[in-house]
Amino acid sequence: MSRAAEAREESALEIRFGPLDLAQVRVRTVDPGAILDDLTGRVATAPRFFDRTAVGLDLSLLDKEPDTRELRAVLDAVRRAGMLPIGLVNGPPFAATLARALDLPVLAPFRAPTKSPPVLQPVPEAAPAVEPPPNADNAALLHHQPVRSGQRLYARLRDLIVTATVGAGAEVMADGCVHIYGALRGRAMAGAHGDTGARIFCQEFRAELVSVAGVFRVFETIPDELEGHAVQAWLDGNDLRLARIG
Repeated sequence: MSRAAEAREESALEIRFGPLDLAQVRVRTVDPGAILDDLTGRVATAPRFFDRTAVGLDLSLLDKEPDTRELRAVLDAVRRAGMLPIGLVNGPPFAATLARALDLPVLAPFRAPTKSPPVLQPVPEAAPAVEPPPNADNAALLHHQPVRSGQRLYARLRDLIVTATVGAGAEVMADGCVHIYGALRGRAMAGAHGDTGARIFCQEFRAELVSVAGVFRVFETIPDELEGHAVQAWLDGNDLRLARIG
């Protein structure tokens, strides 16, 4: 059989279903000017991180259903801020109707068993998660090797303890607390499914991003009082706090 014939017999594409990491922009207003000002300020804190980031638009905090004209203006404001809205997050009863009118998909929401995620919840692109099977006694997941760039380590339903370095471009995540007994140069996320009491602890702080229950902070430049020191991160209401340990 010729190569051309073999090519004709092969499928032109594949369709696969799997987890997709996606930031969410949760708006409290349909005022495009206010949204643009707020988003522009946030993007300016970490332009490389947010540039052309795909986001889902969450309308669940709005007091009333917007019309399609208002929502188009909101979507345009998000685009002008440098992000790429790709759909509406499912939740409010009118989301499906508006998505259909605007020819947008409806995206499955981030489901947290406790507190809902905050206004903007980044989940950077990464390699497929290393997810161990759930442990009946919820003992912490121990990881003794360096987590290298492009790798992603996830402790489901428990804490994560890493006794080595988390490299730049790597990601460690846990439903509970994250403990790093080495340098954190990549991203660390605790309380991945909404546990607001989770914390992040690291021996040497040089992080790209830290997040607790979806509330995050991106670091283009590490503050002098934190860089290279032992640091913990925790939530105080909706504010993410960071402080040196000891």
